[in-house]
Amino acid sequence: MTSTTTKSAYWTGVRDGAPFILVAAPFAVLFGVIATEAGLNLFEVMSFSFVVIAGAAQFTALELMIKEAPTVVVLISALAVNLRVAMYSAALTPYLGKAPLWQRALISYMLVDQSYALSHAKFEDKPKMTVPMRTAYFFGTCTLVIIAWFIFSFLGAALGTQLPAGIPIDFALPIAFLSMIAPMIRSLPHLVAAIVAIIVSLICIPIPYSLGLIIAGLAGMTAGSQVEVWMTKKQGAAH
Repeated sequence: MTSTTTKSAYWTGVRDGAPFILVAAPFAVLFGVIATEAGLNLFEVMSFSFVVIAGAAQFTALELMIKEAPTVVVLISALAVNLRVAMYSAALTPYLGKAPLWQRALISYMLVDQSYALSHAKFEDKPKMTVPMRTAYFFGTCTLVIIAWFIFSFLGAALGTQLPAGIPIDFALPIAFLSMIAPMIRSLPHLVAAIVAIIVSLICIPIPYSLGLIIAGLAGMTAGSQVEVWMTKKQGAAH
């Protein structure tokens, strides 16, 4: 495989990831603004974004910090919300697990919702991609999104409360997840998993510290896997 092929895979990832800037940017601005309103200074906001790079976990931690929750509760809740990243990692390991250690370290740092969704879909559609091509594609998918996250987090923190209150920048989060999830629902198990997770998450809204999301995720995965087992048995019986 030539370096040209690897570069082509990288730039394909950059192109595929570019549209997510439209949702990552306002999401990052919103975080910067809310963090500033909560009393964090510019250095603290940017340190938060550089170290964590996980919007949902950052918002969860920030909300609990505003409510003066115990530090242990803040950490546990943020980690609980980010457990989905462990599932992302497990799903990508068959494709990227043979990459060099330093690349796997960078992958773990840069693994965000968008890079997972795009990469997993691409690797399933293109099973003949080599590990270097997959790695290059992965890094391409998250390059612009992560750069945008840093830049617009900075802008949000720098502007602080100067933004008009009526700007609806909080629309970015649901749109981002819908745009990632919708193309991935390709089969009945996927659909059942999504529906069950949605229903359980609504039922679990009263559970504190966003732990209902974890319960909903586990319920969705369980339901989806059971449907897949049922379909496999049905196909076996038919033959």
